[in-house]
Amino acid sequence: MTSHSHRRLRAAAVVCAVAVVAGPATTAAWATAGGPPSAAAVAPSPDPFAGVPADEIGDRAVTATQSATSLRMTGRVVTDGQPVDIDFAVDDQEQCTGRMRIQGGTAELRKIDDITYLKGDEAFWRASMTSQDIPEPQIDATIELLKGRWLKIAPDQAGSDDLGGVCDLKSLLADLGEDDGEPRGLTRGPDAEVDGTPVATLVKKEGDETTTVSVSQEGKPYIRKVVGTGGDEPGSVVLSDYDKPVEVKVPPADETVDLSRLDQGTPA
Repeated sequence: MTSHSHRRLRAAAVVCAVAVVAGPATTAAWATAGGPPSAAAVAPSPDPFAGVPADEIGDRAVTATQSATSLRMTGRVVTDGQPVDIDFAVDDQEQCTGRMRIQGGTAELRKIDDITYLKGDEAFWRASMTSQDIPEPQIDATIELLKGRWLKIAPDQAGSDDLGGVCDLKSLLADLGEDDGEPRGLTRGPDAEVDGTPVATLVKKEGDETTTVSVSQEGKPYIRKVVGTGGDEPGSVVLSDYDKPVEVKVPPADETVDLSRLDQGTPA
């Protein structure tokens, strides 16, 4: 479990803003939120990881986390100087539902039956499209069309892969165990708690970056939190609701706009 893996999980945020107008313009922003695990926690007795090297604890955590059928990710990360907040639930059937906030705008994302739905407020859409140098009149017209509606994106349409990746649990967790040929060099820090769950903390320092991974000491050794400090993209992600069903509702048809119709200025 290397710094590359930690950054991948931290960015599991994976959440993105798609700016769609006449043409396949898209933009993606990845994110996550949280805070360090609370200190002065009391470890379970007996400690399930007593005498186990930190790197092996990491291996067990990776194996357990990759076996999850679903989980929830919440957090904040700084990307390109912008804080991004997310709260997403995703399962191994590539279904997900959640929200993100960036540059003062908020958006909700859902994916079910291979169809992605994205609903943003004006601030979200304006920031997304402005970042792509979309002309102001076109931005205004698109915002008016999408006001109060969900953008419906089919699997073969622009933005589907970027947004759909947010909901691909297996892909999000796929590289957790990769070591990139580097020694892992994890050390065990003080025991703590994450949302009331006792955790063992694993720490890795690389340059001016420090990554702290919290591993559950109760039940399966799931990763419960990843915190990154220093570097250009500090942040943290809390993982919870492991193996709980993810319920995704399809938006009403009269509240959707098909991506293919945007260039016509007509809702689907």
